[in-house]
Amino acid sequence: MRRWVGTAAAVLLLTSIAGCGSDDAGGSGESEKTTLTVFAASSLTDSFAELGKRFEKSHDGVTVTFNFAGSSDLVAQLQQGAPADVFASADSENMDKAVADDLVEGEVANFASNTLQIAVPPGNPGNVSSLQDLAKPGLNVVVCAPEVPCGAASQEVEKAGGVDIDPVSEEQAVTDVLAKVTTGQADAGLVYVTDVIAAGDDVQGVTFPESSTAANVYPIAPLKDSENPQPAQELVDLVTSQEGQAVLKDAGFAKP
Repeated sequence: MRRWVGTAAAVLLLTSIAGCGSDDAGGSGESEKTTLTVFAASSLTDSFAELGKRFEKSHDGVTVTFNFAGSSDLVAQLQQGAPADVFASADSENMDKAVADDLVEGEVANFASNTLQIAVPPGNPGNVSSLQDLAKPGLNVVVCAPEVPCGAASQEVEKAGGVDIDPVSEEQAVTDVLAKVTTGQADAGLVYVTDVIAAGDDVQGVTFPESSTAANVYPIAPLKDSENPQPAQELVDLVTSQEGQAVLKDAGFAKP
């Protein structure tokens, strides 16, 4: 009897220890939280926010955060050591800078293209109907700064149209140009087709034939110093997939 009691006590002790170990294992076995940081051109804000939500739904424990800004600003931040996992640029030139500085890991993929459109306030009070109208005296026009992809494209269409625009301001992001128009600070602004679509009823879009001379191609790539290389590549794969392309098409982007 004494031997049976001793054996039972030992079994209970071992069971208790095993139970505690099981609880600890369960705590450490929970899926680790991963934050995926994406540096993306400001014109990608709406479409990438949607793709980020879809990625999170299919990847338990992963949170996608975005830094949206002008592509040249994003490259400068990366060059200065800002941590990120994926970079999506609004032009090849800024992606080339990242590649030249050995910031990119793997292949660069072109995933979309975009063209310029003139954004004007509802009702078009400045009576803008062409690119040439942007040079009219007294018209407050806003464009992107030359170092920003939309600014470089603006210079190209000006050259193609033989027009010299004298803007009241040059912005570091296309979303800032759009904001100047939607808030009534400008009579017109050169933005992307996708920005006009995203703004809805807040602006009207004026197309012009010279826009075809300056289509921007958007490249994307995972970054070399990423702490999450596998999900970074999987996000790139989503953007270039049929699902990702459908989201981009709905936003007004064209094929690269």
